[in-house]
Formats: sequence, structure tokens, C-alpha cells
Amino acid sequence: MTKIDHSRCLPLLVWWLLLSFLPAARAEEPVILVLGDSLSAAYGIPVDQGWVKLLQDRLTERGYPHRVVNASISGDTTSGGLNRLPAALAQQHPAILILELGANDGLRGQPPMAMAANLAQLIELAQKAGAQVLLAEMRIPPNYGPLYTQKFQATFGEVAHQYAIPLIPFMLDGVAGHPELIQDDGLHPRAAGQPRILDNVWTVLEPVLRQ
Repeated sequence: MTKIDHSRCLPLLVWWLLLSFLPAARAEEPVILVLGDSLSAAYGIPVDQGWVKLLQDRLTERGYPHRVVNASISGDTTSGGLNRLPAALAQQHPAILILELGANDGLRGQPPMAMAANLAQLIELAQKAGAQVLLAEMRIPPNYGPLYTQKFQATFGEVAHQYAIPLIPFMLDGVAGHPELIQDDGLHPRAAGQPRILDNVWTVLEPVLRQ
């Protein structure tokens, strides 16, 4: 019978134990992708004062490892987002997608059903790529008529319910209707309104981050 040299086995055992307690190699930072329009692209204000940049600052301050990628373009629509999302998913591999599109569809008088179909495709693309989707509710001015404005707003809740995803209530709640927080065009928030927008988003996003 071969005699086992325990003096040589001991260092191997110690090394194995050390490896067991070492943390795993740090994975790449999870990405939060924001696909939006001018409301997320910091239209008319410095980019570092927009709510998306403020989101990155808050994540860092509170110890979340996520990296925010802003893929928002002023004037974009849900159909434009459909053209851009596949490449963004392939490049960024986001863990979370904040989908903030549709306002320009409404301002252009597009049928809510067409917008809903586009939102559905955007959500399905993101989910197939493994991303958790948060959908931001949009509203348009009442001068488009009560029937259209009501159906437009309701579309976001209907789509969110269909796909069982979190709905961010109107992002400009507490900002719209306050002249000191809205730019002279009456549509886009000033820098002073961006923290409130972030708070509106954070209320829905934070529970997702904790999952």
C-alpha cells in the first residue's frame, strides 16, 4: 500500500479552503438602459442636470452597482425606438430597460392602437433579451380632445397590465403645470424639475433594484 504524504496534501487543502471563501470574480456592472425622447435626453438643459444623470448619481450614492446608459433622442417616437432598440440591446445587454416613449406619437396625433402595438414589440424585444422592463406613462395636452387624450393615457396602463410590467405613473407629475419648472415651450422641464422626475421614476425603480 502506498503511504500518503500528508505533509504535501495539507497545503493543497488550505489552498482549496482559501478559494472557497474568496469572492467570485466581479461581473460586469448591470446596465439600466433608458430608451426615451426629449424628456430623458435633457432637452434644453445641460445633460448632467437631466434626470438620467441624476439617476446614475443616486445609484452610486446608495451603493447600487448599476451603470445607466441613456439611449434617448429628442423627437423620437415608438416606431423610432423600434428601429434603435435591437442594436442597443445587442451592445449593452441591459438588466433593466426604462421605456419612455410615446409622447411624440401623441403630439403627432398617431392612433393609440398603433402606439400600443409598437410598445408591445419594444417590450417583447427587451424581455427576450433578458431585460426587466419599466414603462413610463405619458400624457398630452387636453387640446387634442378628451376622447383622444384619455385613450392615449390609458394605453400605457393597458400595455403594462398586458405584459405584467411595472408602470411609472406620469413622469412629469408635480412638474407639469408649474411654470417655474417648465421651459418657455410649455412642454419640457427645466433643470429645477429634474429631481422631481427622478423621484417619480425612483419610486417604481427601487423595488425592482431590490429584487
